[in-house]
Amino acid sequence: MELKLYNTYKRVKEVFTPLVNSKVSMYTCGPTVYDFAHIGNFRTFVFEDLLKRWLLHLGYDVVHIMNITDVDDKTIAKARNLEVALNTITDYYYKCFLQDARWLKILPANKYPRATGSIDKMIEIIQSLLNNGFAYREPDGSVYFRIKSFSDYGKLSKINVLNQKKTKRIETDEYDKDTPNDFALWKGWKEDDGDVVWNSPWGKGRPGWHIECSAMSMENLGEHFDIHCGGVDNIFPHHENEIAQSVCFSGEKFVNYWLHSEFLMIDDEKMSKTSLNYLTVKDLKKKNFSAESVRYQLLSGHYRTKLSFSTKKKQQSDKAVHRIYEFHLMLINKGALDIKSDKLPNSYYIFADCMNDDLNTPKAIAEFFTWMKLMTKKINQNKSLTSDEIGAAWNYLVIFNDIFSFINQNKNIIPANVMDLIRKRDIARSKREWGYADEIRSQIKELGWLIDDTPDGQKVKKA
Repeated sequence: MELKLYNTYKRVKEVFTPLVNSKVSMYTCGPTVYDFAHIGNFRTFVFEDLLKRWLLHLGYDVVHIMNITDVDDKTIAKARNLEVALNTITDYYYKCFLQDARWLKILPANKYPRATGSIDKMIEIIQSLLNNGFAYREPDGSVYFRIKSFSDYGKLSKINVLNQKKTKRIETDEYDKDTPNDFALWKGWKEDDGDVVWNSPWGKGRPGWHIECSAMSMENLGEHFDIHCGGVDNIFPHHENEIAQSVCFSGEKFVNYWLHSEFLMIDDEKMSKTSLNYLTVKDLKKKNFSAESVRYQLLSGHYRTKLSFSTKKKQQSDKAVHRIYEFHLMLINKGALDIKSDKLPNSYYIFADCMNDDLNTPKAIAEFFTWMKLMTKKINQNKSLTSDEIGAAWNYLVIFNDIFSFINQNKNIIPANVMDLIRKRDIARSKREWGYADEIRSQIKELGWLIDDTPDGQKVKKA
């Protein structure tokens, strides 16, 4: 099955075809670094990580750009309230974001451009829009985009501009769908901006939020690229405005595939900072969540459906990832690391079809767990498995973990000499050589490891 992705712009699943064969250009809206990113933000970032991992698995060379918004209404307000320089705030929260993303095992982007590093490109775009009648200047030094000049305005968010409320120009970065109007490309300097100011041909000021992503994506991926991702709250006005200003600047299509993840809910309400209804990675660590358990909760639902995150589900997600970890130890005990094989079980192809169907993670995970349960049963019943079967199972597990990263690779890694003894003991037990099995158990204990014999087989843990 070919990879199909749901394109928000067309509201249908489309076969994914990159602009350049075997290469994917991908831009994702990163954090606004005025505070800690919350787990609702990270639902989107983890979804984007999953997409990237699947594209890599399919053999694509992925160039991933994630922007950092380090100048906007929120960052300036935070710096003003704390009476510190803007970069004092943004540098700190940028580092915190990278630490949290690393903890959540999110693959790093190829580059994290910061808005303040692309001011010249923003000025270039704005000047071109002015020259071609898509924008106009105001006496205070601000520049606004004229949305009526772009006939396709509203196609992403499915709004009809003519049917909306008539309002004044929109100066703020964020606003509702029922009040679309000309938006700020450049904001003339005001006293509240303090020393956050740049010179431009039309006066001192700073960029509007929406122009920032157009500039950063063009500088790093070109004027036309494959995939643009974000949360559903980015659809309007941010991504709608990005399309308008970018297409009017370049004269060509901006993005081929628009992908958006749904909200993360907590206690049946949207997780958000404005309502103080949110959890950060720091909060989850205090509650003894593992990164794997968090990833499991975030990826167990389809990215286009609202998902409820709950600390009450911790035990369930902990148990799920532990089952995968135990299965991986079971395969190692069966000598999987010593087997060279390129085979895969039939379940993998069902799993792959689920993933190719717009990243249908609920079905993909369910298929893997069904197969894992059957394999575990075979192993526990001491049914004879060929090297090809064990090798195929290991290959499937490795692929699954490359995509989802549910296994804690640093969790008591068992040394090779201990693994060798475990395999020997497994053989001894199968031959009912109990005395020899006990001798091996003692040797393993001397090396700092303990073995429990359970109905599910040998369980190994640190002494």
